[in-house]
Amino acid sequence: MVSDRVGDFIIRLQNAARIGKRDVGVPYSGHLLAIAKKLKELGFLSAVEVKTQEGEGVKKLFTVTLAYDDRGLPKLRGVKRVSKPGRRLYAAHTAAHRVKGGTGARILSSSSGIISDREARKNKVGGEELFEIW
Repeated sequence: MVSDRVGDFIIRLQNAARIGKRDVGVPYSGHLLAIAKKLKELGFLSAVEVKTQEGEGVKKLFTVTLAYDDRGLPKLRGVKRVSKPGRRLYAAHTAAHRVKGGTGARILSSSSGIISDREARKNKVGGEELFEIW
């Protein structure tokens, strides 16, 4: 059992991007699915698909497909976990700064759902800083 699902999810994505893997399977969680949909919206993922696995009991999984550019390089180049289970970090919309000069994004969990740093500044909403991705 994993105690930090978000950390496990982003490290799976980073590892898959580094070895050139296209698809990554992830145990289902509504929170992780919302994060995956936001990453798809930002262009780091190309597809998100929910599956049900039969066997000893029914397990829900979802599969994400990493986005690659024309040269075959992954659009996801790195991630950094900001808020951790032992140390939660929250930020106001004024503190949600740009990542890597605007080429990356900071993902926040707010009262209005999963948002990027750009949306936080635009809507003037703060929240828990989950991770940075570039």
